[in-house]
Amino acid sequence: MAEITAALVKDLRERTGAGMMDCKKALAETNGDLEAAIDWLRKKGLSKAAKKADRVAADGLVGVSVAVKGKGMAGAAVEVNAETDFVARNELFQAAVAEITALGIDAGNVEALGAAKMASGEAVADHLTNLIAKIGENMSLRRVQTVSVSEGVVASYMHNAAAEGLGKIGVLVGLQSSGDQAKLAELGRKVAMHVAAGSPAVALAVDVDELSADVVEREKAVFADQARQSGKPEAIIEKMVEGRLRKFYEEVVLLKQVFVLDPDHTVEGALKAAEADVGAPIKLTGFVRMVLGEGVERKEEDFAAEVAALGKS
Repeated sequence: MAEITAALVKDLRERTGAGMMDCKKALAETNGDLEAAIDWLRKKGLSKAAKKADRVAADGLVGVSVAVKGKGMAGAAVEVNAETDFVARNELFQAAVAEITALGIDAGNVEALGAAKMASGEAVADHLTNLIAKIGENMSLRRVQTVSVSEGVVASYMHNAAAEGLGKIGVLVGLQSSGDQAKLAELGRKVAMHVAAGSPAVALAVDVDELSADVVEREKAVFADQARQSGKPEAIIEKMVEGRLRKFYEEVVLLKQVFVLDPDHTVEGALKAAEADVGAPIKLTGFVRMVLGEGVERKEEDFAAEVAALGKS
């Protein structure tokens, strides 16, 4: 049997929100396989499916920036971390993040962005090193994501902005279309606001076809095990799984979600309804939702002691 370490129990607890004892039992039942343990907890109804964004914390800023590229546009979302929220309000830091974000449109990845030259002639990485000396807090360029369209608009939205294009939740949405650019930009901003709201759930893909086959098969397996607990015949169970899978798509596929700003439509329906006003077909090609500190932990707890105590119980 695989060793059930404190770190493994901690990881499972943080990813599911389940109790320590349940996490330890799930890992024991699945021979230490973390993903299988998550499914075991879900099948038993023990996972609270805690949102990762609710568990993590880090300071700094997310920046969003867009630029016209011929008939199309491109945009970047960039996260730069600092130790405290105080630095996020510092004008030097804000100016640096804004300039770095604009450079991210062409850089495309963290390595290239770190080497990109700022207006001062310094590389981004060197500029941040100098800011650390000036401000007195550690900083890091964490990630960059981009969206582009060959024709149409890339709309941006910053939730609770600390300054223009800077804040804690940044969104980009790409709308491919030859229609009216001003109306497309307005529509794109509304869709970006929907993505920022994360309602009814944070989208994993633009369309059903973009969902990973592994993700779909995993959900089907969980739904099937849950349905079998009802004791109904397999033919009924199959229909139950199909229904739950459709509900899953409505939650995690952006185009299938109920549009927050117009609950009578899905996002897909809202785009279709807007085509007459825009004057051309509209295709949502991609989106980015970047949340400050997502996936970065701060608080350290003595999980080893908790697991050891559980082992004696």
